[in-house]
Amino acid sequence: MGRPMVRDTQTAVRESCLWLPEAEEFISHGSPNYRVRGKTFATFVVNHHGDGHVALWLPAPPGAQDAHIRASPKHFFVPPYVGPRGWLGVHLNRGIDWKRVTGLVREAYEKVAPPALRAAIGKTPHVKPPARALAPSEVDPFKAPRNRAVLERFRKLCANYPEVSETTQFGHPVWKAGKKSFAIARHDQGLLLCFWVGIERQGLLTEDPRYRIPMYIGHNGWIALDVSKSCDWKEVAALTDQSYRHFALKRMLDSSSIERPS
Repeated sequence: MGRPMVRDTQTAVRESCLWLPEAEEFISHGSPNYRVRGKTFATFVVNHHGDGHVALWLPAPPGAQDAHIRASPKHFFVPPYVGPRGWLGVHLNRGIDWKRVTGLVREAYEKVAPPALRAAIGKTPHVKPPARALAPSEVDPFKAPRNRAVLERFRKLCANYPEVSETTQFGHPVWKAGKKSFAIARHDQGLLLCFWVGIERQGLLTEDPRYRIPMYIGHNGWIALDVSKSCDWKEVAALTDQSYRHFALKRMLDSSSIERPS
């Protein structure tokens, strides 16, 4: 007999939202959202752009955002994008009472639902809280031991080249040759390393199931290599070298400090 499923945060969020009249769940930008008659009243977000939050974003009544944050900054924050419109960010992994979460979801629903549906709301149900908080590697997959090890080795590989800097964009580690990005690490159903290869090579590479054309940058000739199960470091080194050389300035390529990948 299998082990019982542990009640997780997403299950509790779903139950807190879908009891409301005509509420429905949909996925937008990879995150579960909840809406009524086409209007969103809750967004469940984990580690949005690397912020480390496990949170709900909720439309709030006028003045509520500021009042909640002043009273309990541990549990509330201004979320990106929708925060300037008065939405409230609710931390779900910092010990907030789940009864309070369900009540805030109800208030958010009431803010956007039509009067007939608001009138049909019954008594707020008791929603059981999650059985456990998400582990750090569940919030940020880059913290998983194997992913950390792959990234550390990849970091050293990129650092072999002149004028390379590491930064983050939207929560993803990015390596730049001067001002141009030449390598990116992403986590999208597995650990991906992304490189520029040119549009002409994309079709050939994607015949291998380890490769895919990444969102947002694929149309510019980038490819993503899935290294979540195994990593051929000679292959990665060759892709890194080609991508760096495509973006590097002539003075970087003339530098005697370039170490050829082995």
